[in-house]
Amino acid sequence: MRVTMILPALTEATSPLFRPIKYALFPPLGLATLAGYLREDDEIQILDEHVERIDARIADDRPDIVVIQAYITSARRAYELADLYRARGSFVALGGLHVTSLPDEAAAHADAIFLGPGEDTWPEFLADYDAGNPRARYVSTSRDLSELPPIRRDLIKRERYLVPNSIVVSRGCPHHCDFCYKDAFFEGGRSFYTQRVDDALAEIDRLPGKHLYFLDDHLLGNRRFASELFDGMRGMGRRWQAASTVDAILAPGLLEKAAAAGMRSCFVGFETINAGNLAGQRKRQNIGRSYEAVTRRLHDAGVMANASFVFGMDGDGPDVFDRTVEWAVTNGIETATFHIMTPYPGTALFRRMQAEDRITHRDWDLYDTRHVVYRPVGMTPRQIEDGYRRAYREFYRWPAIWRGAADKPARDRLRHLAYAGGWKKFEPLWDALIRSGQVLRALPLLERTLGR
Repeated sequence: MRVTMILPALTEATSPLFRPIKYALFPPLGLATLAGYLREDDEIQILDEHVERIDARIADDRPDIVVIQAYITSARRAYELADLYRARGSFVALGGLHVTSLPDEAAAHADAIFLGPGEDTWPEFLADYDAGNPRARYVSTSRDLSELPPIRRDLIKRERYLVPNSIVVSRGCPHHCDFCYKDAFFEGGRSFYTQRVDDALAEIDRLPGKHLYFLDDHLLGNRRFASELFDGMRGMGRRWQAASTVDAILAPGLLEKAAAAGMRSCFVGFETINAGNLAGQRKRQNIGRSYEAVTRRLHDAGVMANASFVFGMDGDGPDVFDRTVEWAVTNGIETATFHIMTPYPGTALFRRMQAEDRITHRDWDLYDTRHVVYRPVGMTPRQIEDGYRRAYREFYRWPAIWRGAADKPARDRLRHLAYAGGWKKFEPLWDALIRSGQVLRALPLLERTLGR
């Protein structure tokens, strides 16, 4: 059987001249995981439009099955590809966040759609397909990672990614923030579950080199699992990054175990410096927590902070952008990602705004956290979009980067400058390396520099 698996490019990643570096960071592990369920003699290819042009590759492609993973701002392209392959007679399977959020929309472009994670439904579909009676809709209800086959990393073009050693050892998140796009993906079953620790350690052991990036939404979300995982990783000599929440970082003992096991950077959802916004978004894990204490604990443990902030919540005013940047710089945040609040379909935020008649359109291309797609309170859409761009510009100015690093010990200061500068100042260089397939040649030099 011939199978083509495609990750369509997100809207802003389709420029022929330049793509944001974040879209070339990680390979499509979801597709590589599903590929692990296929037979050894199946002919499989994984295509990722973020790192390669695929039009020539698919010009005469007529596989038996096409699997397409759709995110909201790749939906238009996903449907275009799906319609193309269906016209050629291929069986098209559509899954991903957008399909789960809007199944009826997606079903018009597919022979089968998959709602929620696919560890239980994908093997079921393959059995139905072999028997000649595949269903039109598969809905995940069983949440179990104990029987995962090895990820087909041999199908991934490692030379095209900045972080080829990415890994996921859990699914979902124990929290249910109103604006979280992924929350709806896990409805109908457990919203947070993990692999067995031994299986996770075995997958880590299969990865070459020293550096890892955990793509889990909340690696520290299950304290027992995380503690045992970090115990098993200690002594491996790995250096890695992951995501967590402010309450887990403040919990005694766990961050120290993570740092001892090699954690060097942590993505943290601070989201807003306006405490009044938190309850309205069900961001309960942040309520009453000291953000300053979070950054101190991270830095004292030798872990850099990658902070996430969301602008445009109902409690925000025109001053929120400058105040957020000033807080982040003053507290020595190494890297930051800024977003405009986006009411994704399927979320509690979308349902609430829809009931209030605040959704202004459904052009999914613009649901990219860079555009205002709702009627805000306290600001105009133009003020929010201008403030969002100003926050990025001001935070990543060299004087701000230097000021954020200035009070740190010499080694931490150098690391701060390298990460903050490398993330935004050299995006065109990284893009050129990725397009030329030379990124893996540059990474050892970068790793050696940061290691010193």
